[in-house]
Amino acid sequence: MSILWLKALHIFFMIAWMAGIFYLPRLFVYHAETENQAVRDQFKIMERKLWFFITPFALLTLVFGISLIYQYGTNWLASSGWLHIKLLLVVLLYGYHFYLFYLLRVFARDENTHSSRFYRFLNEAPVLVLLAIVSLAVVKFI
Repeated sequence: MSILWLKALHIFFMIAWMAGIFYLPRLFVYHAETENQAVRDQFKIMERKLWFFITPFALLTLVFGISLIYQYGTNWLASSGWLHIKLLLVVLLYGYHFYLFYLLRVFARDENTHSSRFYRFLNEAPVLVLLAIVSLAVVKFI
């Protein structure tokens, strides 16, 4: 497979993953605000289905990203300082992804203790990480 196809697939699956990463905490905001158990139960279903829908996108993003690194080679990897920082930020996003799974399980047990404001912040914080990742990948300024 050519590098351009690997890049296209990597970007496509990253966009699909990020769409879900941005939406899941928004569901948590609404879930934290409701007192109605029937509505909470509906949010539990939506949250679980979304997490399991986007997780393959996260894995495919990783597969195609690793494939790109392999295609470019170890010399390129060693000399690309921007990529080292990008990879560190990507690791943070995967940590965030699995933290959302932890929160999903907390909501599933009706044990949430955080306010909707907490989830609003959680919803917006990864935007800055994504901006940094995209900037590093496009501009390669380090």
